[in-house]
Amino acid sequence: MVCIACGASLPRSETREYDKHGNRWDRHGKSFEHLCKACYRDLCHQPRGELEALLVDVEAEVRTDRSADRPTVTDADADTESGSADVSDSQAAFLSKYAEAVEARYGSIGESERDSE
Repeated sequence: MVCIACGASLPRSETREYDKHGNRWDRHGKSFEHLCKACYRDLCHQPRGELEALLVDVEAEVRTDRSADRPTVTDADADTESGSADVSDSQAAFLSKYAEAVEARYGSIGESERDSE
């Protein structure tokens, strides 16, 4: 098995199941990914509600935006491009879209703090 968090290869007996829906006890119709025991202990085990669906929606939106904005790269260009800049840009794009989606769905942090007072 390969830990989805750190990439370590381990025997099945040294991993824990990860259920992206947050309920590993409800096994009907699911497939599970695995975490090493150390990464599993680091997880927040609180219910995640709509989190997985939100992350999937944001990732799809970022991919759509990137494919629409990205010029066609030739083989010669691909040999000279730096992959690290693409990773940083895609992480920044994802975080930006995630923050926008959270605010659109749940309001700004300031609004939720005022509502709870």
